Amino acid sequence: MTLALRYAARSDVGLVRHDNQDSAYAGPNLLVVADGMGGHAGGDIASSLAISALAPLDTPEHGPDQALQDLEETVERARQDLVHASEISPELAGMGTTVTALLRSGNTLAMAHLGDSRAYLLRDDKLTQVTVDHTFVQHLVDTGRISPDEAETHPQRNVVMRVLGDFDVDLTPDMSIREARAGDRWLLCSDGLSGFVPVDQITEVLARCESPDEAADMLITLAMTAGSTDNITVVVADLVDDETTPAAAPTETTQVVGAAATDVAAPVSRDTGTEPATTESAPADPADDADDEDDGTDDVRPKRRPWIGVLVLLLVLAGVGLGGWWAYGWTQDQYYLGVAEGQVAVYQGIPQDAGPLTLSRAVEVTDTSVDDLPAYWVERLDGSIRTGSLDEALERADRLAEEAAPTPVPSPSPSPSSSPSPSGSPRPDSSPSEEPAQAAEEGDA
Repeated sequence: MTLALRYAARSDVGLVRHDNQDSAYAGPNLLVVADGMGGHAGGDIASSLAISALAPLDTPEHGPDQALQDLEETVERARQDLVHASEISPELAGMGTTVTALLRSGNTLAMAHLGDSRAYLLRDDKLTQVTVDHTFVQHLVDTGRISPDEAETHPQRNVVMRVLGDFDVDLTPDMSIREARAGDRWLLCSDGLSGFVPVDQITEVLARCESPDEAADMLITLAMTAGSTDNITVVVADLVDDETTPAAAPTETTQVVGAAATDVAAPVSRDTGTEPATTESAPADPADDADDEDDGTDDVRPKRRPWIGVLVLLLVLAGVGLGGWWAYGWTQDQYYLGVAEGQVAVYQGIPQDAGPLTLSRAVEVTDTSVDDLPAYWVERLDGSIRTGSLDEALERADRLAEEAAPTPVPSPSPSPSSSPSPSGSPRPDSSPSEEPAQAAEEGDA
């Protein structure tokens, strides 16, 4: 049996944040989620550098015994990149990021984990949280000092004790080997999802949605509906037997989302719904993930200098040993949904101009008017909705057309004396479980 990955990556700035400090990568052999520390200088740079360091691992050349070592060594290399970047640019000192990564090697998966991003495994309709949060509150739960229920509302629930950064804390990642089975569905996510959406709702979505794309979209929507005050990033991946399951063909296009997508392809700020990331002028406490959940606001911080984006771009290209022409070619393999003259449009490229070079063009302008869409989708389109391929972009455009379709108006009753039949109400979404969940599953990191 030959196993392959079928995957989808999504990232959204969320309802409150002004910038996206999350990054994610999904490829045929590698899945990564990195959540830049919201209260740290350069969280977006930190998560982008982590992705750029790990991306070269996305090859099928790792033997089962070598994959774990390769992954651990590359995480350390990412830390060194963060240190080097902060040395070049002192205002970035103190930046950090979580890292949760899966590297496929045959029928096994090597895993690295630092921080409070999470990995979940859906197997035989049962969802298991595979990672353990590296948070102060989780430590209190593990040592019996507080209960899981108390952890839900603990004032220090956002303090992360172990992350990838340029500061002197425990940076040793949790490393493990996981069995890969056909039919498994993996979810990697930032705490913008896991901190706001109950695990039973996550389970329902993963079990119900047929494709990773559908599941990823639904999870983002759930987090937004739940009022997530953080960036939201998910990677959903299915393990499939590509020899016997032609209908579930593996994904072949690499997907990069969040800050890494902006920084890799856009050294100059772009005009989208996700604003360019910013940095603080002074380093923050490296152990404190200041997510600002309580007040729902971001600190006012100065814009980072434009050359910081260029620095990230150069580091990415150096990490993969490729040049500018490769970078341009990569942009032309990307597709997204945007707006053209008030209509939903499918674009090839990325929503960014690099100096005089335009990196995108509309390949199809649909008949769907943006004015007919719900406000949530209008906001998503303003920031561009990335897709993995042209076919996927066209399919999602069709779905938006259905969203914009007017609701049929019922015909008036022919008899004024007849009473209208009560209309059925839609089935509400699953509500949070009344039973307190373990902090390792529901803890707000």
